Amino acid sequence: MSAETPVQSAGNFTRLRLRFRAWRGGRPFWAGLFTLLGGVPIAYFPYATLKLGNMSIAMATTAGAASLIIGGLLVTLGLTMWFQTATRIFAGVAAILLALVSLVVSNIGGFLIGFLLALFGGALAISWAPGKPRPEEPGRTDPSDGPVDEGVERDVSRNTPVEPGQLREPHETGDGGEAGGARAEVHDGGHRVG
Repeated sequence: MSAETPVQSAGNFTRLRLRFRAWRGGRPFWAGLFTLLGGVPIAYFPYATLKLGNMSIAMATTAGAASLIIGGLLVTLGLTMWFQTATRIFAGVAAILLALVSLVVSNIGGFLIGFLLALFGGALAISWAPGKPRPEEPGRTDPSDGPVDEGVERDVSRNTPVEPGQLREPHETGDGGEAGGARAEVHDGGHRVG
């Protein structure tokens, strides 16, 4: 064992955590998790037997097989939301419908626990949308022109830095006159004044 071994394992953990974070960010993770967790009590409670001392209470219903099917489908839909993000709207609508059916079929939707989790997961899946890349900010120049200071934009026509609150000179045509009636502008942060 060397002194560097714990540092390497911490690096591996951090790397795995960041990879999981990137994976989770590209899909409706919480929608899939809630839907998956909603299927568990719906499928479990009709087959569970609760024992209180010498007394056993069976919560089995006549539709126990239907409860197992609904719970299994909710677990499958939760996994579908994770691994097939293109079908997230279908999976969300199906999860909401199955949650509503479980109210009648499966012990009031797994004693409302599974019903609420599946309903919330389906709603999250329908409302989730993939992120869009940030558009490039106007006024920022190409990175090949050199570094751009934070809070300082460049005057594109002259490639010179313009501080916030500083006057911009009018554009000239070269013959001593202004180009097209352009006037001096005060550049204030991201707002033009003048």
